[in-house]
Amino acid sequence: MTQEKWGLLCQKLLKTVGQNNFTTWIEPLEFQALEDGVAIFTVPTNFMGNYVSQNFSDLILYELNNAGEAVQRLAFRVAANSPMRPARAARPAALPAAAPEVPVQRVSEPSEALDGLQAAPLDPRFTFDSFVVGKPNELAHAAARRVSEGGPVTFNPLVLYGGVGLGKTHLMHAIAWELKVKRPELNVLYLSAEQFMYRFVQALRERRMMDFKHLFRSVDVLMVDDVQFIAGKDSTQEEFFHTFNALVDQNKQIIISADRAPGEIKDLEDRVKSRLQCGLVVDLHPTDYELRLGILQTKVQMYRSTYPDLVIADGVLEFLAHRISTNVRVLEGALTRLFAFASLVGREIDMELTQDCLADVLRASERKITVEEIQRKVSDYYNIRLSDIIGPKRLRSYARPRQVAMYLCKQLTSRSLPEIGRRFGGRDHTTVMHGVKRIEELKLTDGQIAEDVEMLRRALEA
Repeated sequence: MTQEKWGLLCQKLLKTVGQNNFTTWIEPLEFQALEDGVAIFTVPTNFMGNYVSQNFSDLILYELNNAGEAVQRLAFRVAANSPMRPARAARPAALPAAAPEVPVQRVSEPSEALDGLQAAPLDPRFTFDSFVVGKPNELAHAAARRVSEGGPVTFNPLVLYGGVGLGKTHLMHAIAWELKVKRPELNVLYLSAEQFMYRFVQALRERRMMDFKHLFRSVDVLMVDDVQFIAGKDSTQEEFFHTFNALVDQNKQIIISADRAPGEIKDLEDRVKSRLQCGLVVDLHPTDYELRLGILQTKVQMYRSTYPDLVIADGVLEFLAHRISTNVRVLEGALTRLFAFASLVGREIDMELTQDCLADVLRASERKITVEEIQRKVSDYYNIRLSDIIGPKRLRSYARPRQVAMYLCKQLTSRSLPEIGRRFGGRDHTTVMHGVKRIEELKLTDGQIAEDVEMLRRALEA
């Protein structure tokens, strides 16, 4: 069988398996020879050969025999000195031409890097150009920009943490896209912690741990999203720890995101926490009003091309920025729904339409203050570290702010006293009761405490 004939067969396989499967599993195969009824292919890794054998061999055999080739089985051999990224053959449209004996190496896009590991796809909307910068996220944005330049590693790892919908994943994707442009020769692997765990378990089950280690430790930039999901998974944490060390020793960049600071992730091993805290740890704070309004204005400009005739009344964006304050994804989704609804009914986007269309969103987005937000706000107000609010120190300079935070948690959240105690370093509910009672007493006798509590309450309810 000739290379030209294999190219024609690839076009048929593309139509059958789809673009994603073809790009990931079929395109990296290189046809070598047909000997005694065995079609021999070279593959970049053992893992890829096994996967293709298990999932696509019957289909490939069918197409080969349908094309007049007498093939009984397929054989896969790892190419000598194979790079860790699969060498990319020409696209199917160009395959009928005779393929060169040594394929030209094509740099993988970030979303395609290490396809054998099923890297998570990158969202084309999540770039630095579409990221709205404000005071709550300016440090995280600056750090992400620095890492995306792909120069010498200055802080490793970079850890981005914050609540849901604050832009962690957006920045992770933006870094990968920027590296694609500025340093296309780098192996960039972006995946979730869940995917890392799944690949680890699969490698254990298939007894392919050497392939797993070799592939993961050959990347230039490793990006793991939502690392809190490996907490409590002892074996996964151990492998992540060794992978982390191996990449740092090679001066390779690691970028991590989590929903809270590494030291606050429950059931995360101390050695993993220590490694994550040895680099730059950056907090994405909850959005403020100005940042939410800026995000809405940016989205409106993007929608203008799709809805050029829609009119937005004054005050609508300001109303949304004030009312939907906890989650940027919900905020953007509300604006998308508003534009779609207004275009369907042919009306101006005014306050009446906004309240009718988004009634359920507005109800669900009533201000819900969290214990973590109160702790962060109180620590900032008194200029002490968050760890001191939660920690065991009993100095008055820490104990009084801690009691203020406990009091505000009791007043502004629906959490029970035992739950509040657990959030303050595992304290007993009686400690919380004492703290709440003490602040209630001091509010009557100490004007400064009363003023502090009122200022913090207003800031949290804003």
